Amino acid sequence: MEAPYVVLPDAKLFSKRATRLRELVEQVPPLDEFLAFMARLVQAQHQVLTEHEPAWRPQADAFDRALEHGMPPLGFAALRRDVGWQGDLKAMLDAVELHVGARQRPFIDTLRNMDSAALDTLAEAVLEASPGDETTRPLLPLVAAAMQVSWARLAMSLPRPPERPTGEARALCPTCGSAPVASVIHNERHRSGVRYLHCSLCATEWHLERVKCSVCDSSGKLTYLALDDEKGKPFLPVQAETCDGCNSYLKVMQREIHGRADPVADDLASLALDLLLAEQDQYARSGYNPLLIAGD
Repeated sequence: MEAPYVVLPDAKLFSKRATRLRELVEQVPPLDEFLAFMARLVQAQHQVLTEHEPAWRPQADAFDRALEHGMPPLGFAALRRDVGWQGDLKAMLDAVELHVGARQRPFIDTLRNMDSAALDTLAEAVLEASPGDETTRPLLPLVAAAMQVSWARLAMSLPRPPERPTGEARALCPTCGSAPVASVIHNERHRSGVRYLHCSLCATEWHLERVKCSVCDSSGKLTYLALDDEKGKPFLPVQAETCDGCNSYLKVMQREIHGRADPVADDLASLALDLLLAEQDQYARSGYNPLLIAGD
């Protein structure tokens, strides 16, 4: 069976991610508190996806023309005002509120007290990958989590996957136009060993050849870096694919090593790899994880 070029998310996306995050809490003790909170947040995403009725649902044929003409049907710039992500945010805050500590509670209260215009400003920062300021930065991952639910729900409702992007658009999600968070090498029978980029917003995956830079398309200037344990074995099923052609890097999650490796969860757990590359000051990260928005 030929591996599909584009794969839309399924309803188990967030429940699988929460399970992986709970595993990583035990595996990465220095980040256990952070990863535990993220596990609760992602579990809340699953609850909202499966239980909350969105304020807006498009017509059944709303995206047919975009699919026919090879355009991202869920382009975030065009849909940002229509998608009822603020309702998903409220439902998500309700779901997570009883499970957060004193450190996170003020952020939840702040979001509850914001008006629609202020929330839209935060959404714009998330979509533009802007770090915001010290006041708004802690709020952005919560806003991003709600937006992920909204766009993943829409992606699941599409009648078929969009076409695989080509040319300069090859590194942008064919469903919503967002940047990837990382890439994943799968172990499923119908796409074993095949690499896909994973969208940071709607969780669509699209095929990209292995040993090829997603930014500049180079294949001869790549190096793979990983974190090893005391025995010299990979600490996590994560590599940084660095490119000397454009001085960028994108993480690769290897399900051939761990079948539940997740592009978002394992990216959060492998922050040490980002810090190591930042110290070298040679490669700029091309992946974008909106659940971890750092300052300059």
